[in-house]
Amino acid sequence: MSWDKEIEELRNREQLAYAMGGPDKVARQHEFNKLTIRERIDSISDADTFHEIGTLAGVGEYSEDGELEHFTPSNFVFGTADIDRRPVVLSGDDFTVRGGSADASIAGKRQRAEGLAVELRLPHIRLVDGMGGGGSVKTIEMAGRTYIPEVRGWETVVTQLGVAPSVSLALGSVAGIGAARVATAHYSVIVRDSAQMMIAGPALVDWASLGNVSKEELGASKIHTRNGAIDDEAGSEAEAFEMARRFLSYLPSSVDELPPLTQCSDDPERQDEKLLDIVPKDPRKVYKMHDILESVFDEESFFEIGRKWGRSIITGLARLNGIPVAVFAENPRVYGGAWTADAARKLIRLCDLAATFHLPLVHLEDCPGFLIGKQSEEEATIRFGSAALAALGQANVPFCCVVIRKAFGVAGAANHKPGAHHLRAAWPSGDWGSLPIEGGIEVAYKAELEAVDDYDAHLAKIKDRLNKLRSPFRSAEYFEIEEIIDPRRTRGYLCRWAKLARAASRTDAPHFWYRP
Repeated sequence: MSWDKEIEELRNREQLAYAMGGPDKVARQHEFNKLTIRERIDSISDADTFHEIGTLAGVGEYSEDGELEHFTPSNFVFGTADIDRRPVVLSGDDFTVRGGSADASIAGKRQRAEGLAVELRLPHIRLVDGMGGGGSVKTIEMAGRTYIPEVRGWETVVTQLGVAPSVSLALGSVAGIGAARVATAHYSVIVRDSAQMMIAGPALVDWASLGNVSKEELGASKIHTRNGAIDDEAGSEAEAFEMARRFLSYLPSSVDELPPLTQCSDDPERQDEKLLDIVPKDPRKVYKMHDILESVFDEESFFEIGRKWGRSIITGLARLNGIPVAVFAENPRVYGGAWTADAARKLIRLCDLAATFHLPLVHLEDCPGFLIGKQSEEEATIRFGSAALAALGQANVPFCCVVIRKAFGVAGAANHKPGAHHLRAAWPSGDWGSLPIEGGIEVAYKAELEAVDDYDAHLAKIKDRLNKLRSPFRSAEYFEIEEIIDPRRTRGYLCRWAKLARAASRTDAPHFWYRP
């Protein structure tokens, strides 16, 4: 007896699954400038490495004699693959089958994908398009009942955050549980114009008498990459895939490993002459912190995360002589680098990422303090800023700070990691204190100034006297700053620190679970 007939049926059912929602639905997906789930998997993974799990899952319709007449494949595809020769779990919604809702899906597939990533301790890349496996109104009639929401298996999604990297890509109109799956990740990207993310779609918003709005008005990339719900936006699906690959390249496959090293051809002692005069003498004038970041880290290694939101702090990943690090720096071109509530929230995410995946932290500081004013108070800046300082202190990874210019107030204290002994240096342009003298001098010396005839001349004398005392060299005399370095030698300083930090790094569990 041969099993040829069964193998033939197997191949036939596989072809039905590969057809997805059929030619018309596939063509419609392409009309919206979107790839199908299988095209996406082929695009993001190394060639011929995808091993699908659950190909035959779906809904079959049978004749009276038990023969398969019609088959609707599951609209959730997952399996294992390699990305840059490293194994990952890949999963994604098939929007060509019921728009990604649960009607033709097997809920167990999504839970198995999440669970497999946790148990195998592998990175998980979610390609989200639709409701991410959530139900639609039609589900009620098909199931013959409604249900009370439990989001079963969500504990596995959260567990993944403390086990291995997770990346979520919003590749279409994402709502409900799909939106939550995008937000609950270490890194998220949305494709501009062809993707939106919403708690609920336009029909439900209109039903709730909250306005007649389009999907783009509700959840465009320009909304969610500026409020922090999604980290970054991409101009195309191909760009989103490349961003995901690059993000993963800095991280270990799981918390059981240290981040991967790379070969570096960039001289660790390279000096950049432009750093000597990049910081203006006038403290009110600004410069491009991005130029410093691009200069001191390995060539083209700085990968910014959250470019569009919390913009007074720049966060990202980079390499120092091939060693991956997490980095944050104030941006003097946005609020002078003052910390806002959003900037602090963004910094918390970076500190948690660094702590989870054993990335040494680098701070290039030019911080005038927390942003002041009515709006800042209304946004609870002090609350989020204090949380950011706590997250920095809780990050059990090596830390190094180079003070580029300002370090004032409570936020300025981020030049030091609480409770730690670490390397810290300053450029000769360093300027610090509890508050800038320009902002408090006339209050502190009010009585003395009111007693003189020439107010302005006497004020100038006081400023001159204080400016001589605020020199960073005076602080170095008292060992309040450990080193003053030539700006041109910043790369060498950081590369030497990174080598020491790498040797000291361990795969110990972080003090605080990653906060999505």
